Amino acid sequence: MQEYFEVGQIVNTFGIKGLVKVKPFTDEKSRFEELKSVYISQKGKSLYKVEIENVSYQKEMVLLKLKGIDSLTDAEKYKGAYLKIERKDAKKLPKDTYFIADLIGLEVYTDDGELLGKLDDIFKTNANDVYVVKNEIGKQILLPAIKEVLKQIDLENEKITVHLTSGLR
Repeated sequence: MQEYFEVGQIVNTFGIKGLVKVKPFTDEKSRFEELKSVYISQKGKSLYKVEIENVSYQKEMVLLKLKGIDSLTDAEKYKGAYLKIERKDAKKLPKDTYFIADLIGLEVYTDDGELLGKLDDIFKTNANDVYVVKNEIGKQILLPAIKEVLKQIDLENEKITVHLTSGLR
């Protein structure tokens, strides 16, 4: 299981005082108000822990004032960086719900034991989540995350069992 979860990405700067504009990866963007710090993850660099000094919002984005980032020039250095938190700081999930990071890469089997592939992605729709399963040759199967289809998620054995209703093959 992953030790850190991505909670957002710095997509731009905001103003001249070092604020960064973050695209949140969490269902509740107000979640940032509960965090005292985040880790900045940039390609080729080790994680860097930084305290959150202030949180505000602009439309669907989160505006963060991070300690030590005090100017537009400082903030520009972090464009494209990801913000992560430790697993222990993640919210507790209700029964039968999972972190996407824990599901990606799990093998997906039918209830008849046929390997369909690995879970490659999950995207949200208005009705329900959709699981993207990709086999070894790259063929994708889209599965709605509904009780009739998803039969079991077994994190310990890294396996998802599904029932393919008519029209899903």
